[in-house]
Amino acid sequence: MTSDGTGSLRVSVIGTSGSGKSTFGKRLAERIGAEYVELDSIFHQANWTPLADDEFQERVRARTAGERWVVDGNYGVVRPIVLERATTVVWLDYPRPLVMARVIRRSVARGVTRRELWNGNKEDPREWIRADHPIRWAWSQHGRKRIEYTARFAEPQYERLDVHRFHHPRDAARWLASIG
Repeated sequence: MTSDGTGSLRVSVIGTSGSGKSTFGKRLAERIGAEYVELDSIFHQANWTPLADDEFQERVRARTAGERWVVDGNYGVVRPIVLERATTVVWLDYPRPLVMARVIRRSVARGVTRRELWNGNKEDPREWIRADHPIRWAWSQHGRKRIEYTARFAEPQYERLDVHRFHHPRDAARWLASIG
Protein backbone atom coordinates (compact mmCIF):
# COMPACT_ATOMS: atom_id res chain seq x y z
CA MET A 1 0.00 0.00 0.00
CA THR A 2 1.26 3.44 -0.80
CA SER A 3 0.56 6.88 0.48
CA ASP A 4 0.61 10.15 -1.43
CA GLY A 5 4.10 10.98 -0.20
CA THR A 6 2.90 12.93 2.84
CA GLY A 7 2.12 9.93 5.03
CA SER A 8 -1.53 10.18 4.07
CA LEU A 9 -3.34 6.93 3.60
CA ARG A 10 -6.91 7.02 2.41
CA VAL A 11 -8.46 3.72 1.37
CA SER A 12 -11.74 2.96 -0.41
CA VAL A 13 -12.91 -0.64 0.11
CA ILE A 14 -15.36 -1.75 -2.59
CA GLY A 15 -17.18 -4.93 -3.64
CA THR A 16 -20.67 -6.33 -3.92
CA SER A 17 -22.95 -6.76 -0.92
CA GLY A 18 -21.73 -9.70 1.13
CA SER A 19 -18.13 -9.54 -0.06
CA GLY A 20 -16.90 -8.58 3.40
CA LYS A 21 -16.20 -4.87 2.91
CA SER A 22 -17.10 -3.91 6.48
CA THR A 23 -15.13 -6.68 8.15
CA PHE A 24 -12.10 -6.05 5.96
CA GLY A 25 -12.40 -2.27 6.29
CA LYS A 26 -12.51 -2.38 10.08
CA ARG A 27 -9.49 -4.67 10.23
CA LEU A 28 -7.54 -2.51 7.80
CA ALA A 29 -8.39 0.71 9.66
CA GLU A 30 -7.26 -0.83 12.93
CA ARG A 31 -4.06 -2.14 11.36
CA ILE A 32 -3.04 1.22 9.88
CA GLY A 33 -4.40 3.42 12.68
CA ALA A 34 -7.01 5.11 10.50
CA GLU A 35 -10.59 6.24 10.99
CA TYR A 36 -13.12 3.68 9.73
CA VAL A 37 -16.11 5.06 7.80
CA GLU A 38 -19.01 2.77 6.92
CA LEU A 39 -21.15 4.42 4.26
CA ASP A 40 -24.18 2.27 5.12
CA SER A 41 -24.23 3.71 8.64
CA ILE A 42 -24.35 7.23 7.23
CA PHE A 43 -26.87 6.56 4.47
CA HIS A 44 -29.43 4.42 6.38
CA GLN A 45 -31.17 6.64 8.87
CA ALA A 46 -33.82 5.47 11.39
CA ASN A 47 -36.52 3.26 9.89
CA TRP A 48 -34.26 2.63 6.88
CA THR A 49 -34.89 6.17 5.68
CA PRO A 50 -32.24 7.11 3.11
CA LEU A 51 -30.28 10.25 3.80
CA ALA A 52 -30.85 12.99 1.22
CA ASP A 53 -28.06 13.10 -1.38
CA ASP A 54 -26.79 16.57 -0.42
CA GLU A 55 -26.61 15.68 3.28
CA PHE A 56 -24.99 12.32 2.48
CA GLN A 57 -22.35 14.07 0.38
CA GLU A 58 -21.74 16.67 3.09
CA ARG A 59 -21.26 14.03 5.78
CA VAL A 60 -18.93 11.97 3.59
CA ARG A 61 -16.87 15.06 2.75
CA ALA A 62 -16.51 15.74 6.47
CA ARG A 63 -15.51 12.14 7.26
CA THR A 64 -12.96 12.01 4.42
CA ALA A 65 -11.34 15.37 5.13
CA GLY A 66 -8.63 13.78 7.26
CA GLU A 67 -5.34 12.26 6.17
CA ARG A 68 -5.95 8.64 7.26
CA TRP A 69 -9.21 6.83 6.72
CA VAL A 70 -10.78 3.65 5.38
CA VAL A 71 -14.19 4.00 3.71
CA ASP A 72 -16.27 0.95 2.91
CA GLY A 73 -19.12 1.16 0.42
CA ASN A 74 -20.17 1.63 -3.18
CA TYR A 75 -22.62 4.53 -3.25
CA GLY A 76 -22.48 6.28 -6.62
CA VAL A 77 -23.62 9.63 -5.23
CA VAL A 78 -20.52 9.89 -3.01
CA ARG A 79 -18.07 7.93 -5.18
CA PRO A 80 -16.46 11.07 -6.68
CA ILE A 81 -15.85 12.45 -3.19
CA VAL A 82 -14.25 9.25 -1.92
CA LEU A 83 -12.15 8.46 -5.00
CA GLU A 84 -10.95 12.05 -5.38
CA ARG A 85 -9.40 11.85 -1.91
CA ALA A 86 -8.40 8.16 -1.88
CA THR A 87 -4.82 7.00 -2.30
CA THR A 88 -5.71 3.31 -2.43
CA VAL A 89 -8.62 1.10 -3.50
CA VAL A 90 -9.18 -2.41 -2.21
CA TRP A 91 -11.63 -4.30 -4.42
CA LEU A 92 -13.01 -7.50 -2.93
CA ASP A 93 -13.96 -9.24 -6.18
CA TYR A 94 -14.92 -12.69 -4.95
CA PRO A 95 -16.79 -15.40 -6.90
CA ARG A 96 -20.58 -15.15 -6.90
CA PRO A 97 -21.15 -18.46 -5.02
CA LEU A 98 -18.91 -17.28 -2.16
CA VAL A 99 -20.55 -13.86 -2.01
CA MET A 100 -24.04 -15.37 -2.06
CA ALA A 101 -23.21 -17.84 0.72
CA ARG A 102 -21.86 -14.99 2.82
CA VAL A 103 -24.73 -12.57 2.24
CA ILE A 104 -27.38 -15.23 2.90
CA ARG A 105 -25.62 -16.44 6.07
CA ARG A 106 -25.26 -12.84 7.25
CA SER A 107 -28.92 -11.99 6.57
CA VAL A 108 -30.16 -15.11 8.35
CA ALA A 109 -27.98 -14.36 11.39
CA ARG A 110 -29.15 -10.75 11.45
CA GLY A 111 -32.77 -11.79 11.05
CA VAL A 112 -32.58 -14.32 13.88
CA THR A 113 -30.63 -12.20 16.36
CA ARG A 114 -32.40 -8.94 15.46
CA ARG A 115 -29.08 -7.18 16.12
CA GLU A 116 -29.16 -3.45 15.48
CA LEU A 117 -27.26 -2.47 12.36
CA TRP A 118 -27.32 1.32 12.10
CA ASN A 119 -29.48 4.02 13.63
CA GLY A 120 -31.91 1.58 15.23
CA ASN A 121 -32.42 -0.46 12.05
CA LYS A 122 -32.67 -4.23 12.20
CA GLU A 123 -32.89 -6.81 9.44
CA ASP A 124 -36.42 -8.09 8.85
CA PRO A 125 -36.70 -11.42 6.99
CA ARG A 126 -40.01 -10.23 5.50
CA GLU A 127 -37.97 -7.67 3.53
CA TRP A 128 -35.72 -10.25 1.86
CA ILE A 129 -37.89 -10.28 -1.27
CA ARG A 130 -37.32 -6.58 -1.99
CA ALA A 131 -35.16 -5.91 -5.04
CA ASP A 132 -32.80 -3.72 -3.02
CA HIS A 133 -32.26 -6.24 -0.21
CA PRO A 134 -28.59 -7.26 -0.05
CA ILE A 135 -29.33 -10.87 -1.04
CA ARG A 136 -31.07 -9.90 -4.26
CA TRP A 137 -28.75 -6.94 -4.81
CA ALA A 138 -25.63 -9.13 -4.54
CA TRP A 139 -27.05 -11.59 -7.05
CA SER A 140 -28.17 -8.99 -9.58
CA GLN A 141 -25.19 -6.65 -9.29
CA HIS A 142 -22.26 -9.09 -9.08
CA GLY A 143 -21.49 -9.29 -12.81
CA ARG A 144 -22.37 -5.67 -13.47
CA LYS A 145 -20.03 -4.42 -10.75
CA ARG A 146 -17.14 -6.44 -12.19
CA ILE A 147 -17.59 -4.83 -15.58
CA GLU A 148 -18.13 -1.36 -14.09
CA TYR A 149 -15.11 -1.46 -11.76
CA THR A 150 -12.79 -2.95 -14.37
CA ALA A 151 -13.66 -0.14 -16.78
CA ARG A 152 -13.49 2.56 -14.10
CA PHE A 153 -10.02 1.73 -12.85
CA ALA A 154 -8.69 1.51 -16.41
CA GLU A 155 -9.56 5.21 -16.90
CA PRO A 156 -6.62 7.65 -16.87
CA GLN A 157 -8.06 9.74 -14.02
CA TYR A 158 -7.70 6.75 -11.67
CA GLU A 159 -4.18 5.64 -12.59
CA ARG A 160 -2.84 7.57 -9.56
CA LEU A 161 -4.69 5.13 -7.29
CA ASP A 162 -3.00 2.06 -5.87
CA VAL A 163 -5.69 -0.52 -6.76
CA HIS A 164 -5.65 -3.98 -5.17
CA ARG A 165 -8.16 -6.44 -6.64
CA PHE A 166 -8.60 -9.64 -4.66
CA HIS A 167 -10.38 -12.70 -6.05
CA HIS A 168 -10.31 -14.76 -2.87
CA PRO A 169 -10.47 -13.93 0.85
CA ARG A 170 -7.13 -15.66 1.51
CA ASP A 171 -5.43 -13.23 -0.90
CA ALA A 172 -7.01 -10.24 0.83
CA ALA A 173 -6.05 -11.66 4.24
CA ARG A 174 -2.46 -12.23 3.10
CA TRP A 175 -2.25 -8.65 1.85
CA LEU A 176 -3.78 -7.30 5.05
CA ALA A 177 -1.25 -9.25 7.12
CA SER A 178 1.55 -7.61 5.14
CA ILE A 179 0.35 -4.08 6.00
CA GLY A 180 1.71 -2.12 8.89
